[in-house]
Amino acid sequence: MATNGKEQRTRAERHQEVGHKGLQLGKESQHLLESDALYQYILEISVYPREPEPMKELRVLTAKHPRNLMATSADEGQFLNMLLKLINAKNTMEIGVYTGYSLLATALALPDDGKILAMDINRENYELGLPIIQKAGLAHKIEFREGPALPILDELMQDEKNYGSYDFIFVDADKDSYLNYHKRLIELVKVGGVIGYDNTLWKGSMVAPPDAPFEKYVWAYKDFVMELNKALAVDPRIEICMLPIGDGITLCRRIK
Repeated sequence: MATNGKEQRTRAERHQEVGHKGLQLGKESQHLLESDALYQYILEISVYPREPEPMKELRVLTAKHPRNLMATSADEGQFLNMLLKLINAKNTMEIGVYTGYSLLATALALPDDGKILAMDINRENYELGLPIIQKAGLAHKIEFREGPALPILDELMQDEKNYGSYDFIFVDADKDSYLNYHKRLIELVKVGGVIGYDNTLWKGSMVAPPDAPFEKYVWAYKDFVMELNKALAVDPRIEICMLPIGDGITLCRRIK
C-alpha cells in the first residue's frame, strides 16, 4: 500500500536536513534507495567528505530556507560536478537557480574562462547564495538573468551563433514548461552536448496510485512531467539516461 501522509512528512523532514528530495514511493517497492539508512551511508561515505567547502556552506544555508525542498540534493550536486568535468564543459546554461547549489557545483567544475547563463524568476533566492559564490571566486563565470526563461531562450534563438553553442544545460524549473524548453534547448545544445532535466521521477508520482497522499502541487504537475518523459523517450535527436538521483534526473545527449 502507499505510505500514509505522516510517514511521507517524516521522510521529507529528514531529507530537508540534507537537501534531498525524497522519492516517496510505496512500501511495496523494495528498491535499495528507499532505505534512509543506506542513503545516509552514501552521503557520509562518498558525498559529504568530498563536498567542497563552498557547497557545504550553501547547503547548510539553504536548509534553513522555508522552501528548502527545492534545493538540489548533495549527491546530485556531486554527480553534476563530476559529469561536467567528464564532458569538459565550458559554455553552460541553467534554468532554475534557487539559491544556487547546482549553479555552484557547475561553476566549480568549469575552467576559469567557463561561462554559465543562469535564469530564475526570483533574484532574491539567488542572492542568498551569491555571497558564497563570490567568496569562492566564481561569480565571474555567471551571467544571471532574472525573469521567465522562455523569452530569454527565444531571444537567444534570434542569433544563429547561439545554435549548438552550449556544452551542458541543466533544467530545474517550472515543470509545465519543460516540453517548451526542450523544443528550444535541443537547438542550443551542441551535438554531443548534454541537457539534464531534474525532477523527472517527480516525488515517485510516475508510478503512484491515484489515491496516493501527495501534496496538491505534485498532482498539479505530474502530467507535465509524464509527458516530458514520454517525449524524451521517443526523441530521435537524443540518447537518454534516467537516473534515480535526487528526485530523478534525465540526461539527454544530443546525437543529431
